[in-house]
Amino acid sequence: MRRLLQSAFLMFALSASGEHAAAQFRTEIYPIVTRTPSTIDFLNGKVDGPVATIAGELRIPTFGTDKLPAVILVHGSGGVGNNVTAWAAELNKLGIAAFILDSFTGRGITNTIADQSLLSSFAMQYDSYRALELLAKHPRIDPSRIAIMGFSKGAVPSLYSSMTRFQKLYAPAGQKFAGHIALYAPCNTAYVEDLVTTGAPIRFFHGLEDNYTLAEHCKEYADKLKAAGADVAFFGYPGAHHSYDTSTIPFAIQLPNALTARKCRFTERPLGSLVNEATGKTPGWNDACIERGATVDHSPKALEATRQEVAAFLKTLFKM
Repeated sequence: MRRLLQSAFLMFALSASGEHAAAQFRTEIYPIVTRTPSTIDFLNGKVDGPVATIAGELRIPTFGTDKLPAVILVHGSGGVGNNVTAWAAELNKLGIAAFILDSFTGRGITNTIADQSLLSSFAMQYDSYRALELLAKHPRIDPSRIAIMGFSKGAVPSLYSSMTRFQKLYAPAGQKFAGHIALYAPCNTAYVEDLVTTGAPIRFFHGLEDNYTLAEHCKEYADKLKAAGADVAFFGYPGAHHSYDTSTIPFAIQLPNALTARKCRFTERPLGSLVNEATGKTPGWNDACIERGATVDHSPKALEATRQEVAAFLKTLFKM
């Protein structure tokens, strides 16, 4: 594990119970050599996609020699944004290391909002396993206490890395994520063995007014997981839209070119191929159910509720 940068002791002000207190964290930047599989190659267990070198930023909240829990943060279609860095700060406040994974920059991608074919969400899941492999060897990180948290496109890795099937294929030997947190995930595809999980707890968070990725799809999937015996909970927030946790969004914004499969239902066949349930054919971005146009908006109330739930979940998960 080679460090490109281990520097910059940073200070920032945190507000706690109305009082300001100083907190310190160290930033380390790491390169990650990964692959770029297509969705179908990933589903079929192939790892011979193009090689890419991406990067991740590890923020360690405290000095010392103790082993810390960590959360890998996986960005959405817009790339690493304010919501991701804000969540890193929240995790650091809890005494948890945050690893901000950037799947785009090293591949020359700015965003995939208008063209989701630029990068498969499962390529980002492969990246997430490589980040797990890196963190598990870090001297300050407890390898048994590494969770994953993703947003929209990045919630695919955070959610479906809970599947035993993918964990066996792609995770580093002897490693798995300790917990899975998915914010406004696309849950409209049924995968083979998607109810067979590693046993790590799963938490869904979704705005009930989301018209980009529909909450009802994730609620349906969460209910099926729960019936199958998984440790799962779904939190839906009335009035909240997509990206409700991004505090820099000043008001509801329409994204007219945003590509969305909100009206589609896909199913994986046993041989690792996908079909559109409405047509019975291989899905494509020109399918009739594919639309453009979605809303993003910040909801302070939903964000605060999510912060509280995530903090309580991680404190229990990590035995803090």
